Amino acid sequence: MKAIVAALINWPERLAAQLAWLGPLLARITVGWVFLWAGWGKLGALPQVIGNFRDWGVSMPEILAPFVSGLEFVGGIMLLLGLFTRIFSALLIVVMIVAIKSAFWDQVDSLEYLLGLSEFAYLAVFLWLATAGAGAASLDHLLQHHFGRRRQ
Repeated sequence: MKAIVAALINWPERLAAQLAWLGPLLARITVGWVFLWAGWGKLGALPQVIGNFRDWGVSMPEILAPFVSGLEFVGGIMLLLGLFTRIFSALLIVVMIVAIKSAFWDQVDSLEYLLGLSEFAYLAVFLWLATAGAGAASLDHLLQHHFGRRRQ
């Protein structure tokens, strides 16, 4: 049994520890790239985005549409850089919850449908980044290393 634990649990755990920087990096690059361009596209089509927000029943669409579009664009850049990752991930979690509630909630008839929404997948990635952080390949990590972490 000890050999099985060593081969199937301990060895993969040691390997995973060596690659721990890769998961957050790929997650940040993926969602950062998507949201940079989604935000940019919305900023370039604000009248249509404001109309969509209005149709979905979002209050103050003239204010929230440019705010959300800018947040997606800037948040995408910040995630690509790994800078203030937890803050921007938390803000984008709120955006995803509002998007699901505003644009899709009437169509959600099952857990399968909800879990199939790309917005829900983004929400899950943002939740992971908000709790786990940007990882070692990030400006957050570099700044923490350079300026020191607070002792808890």
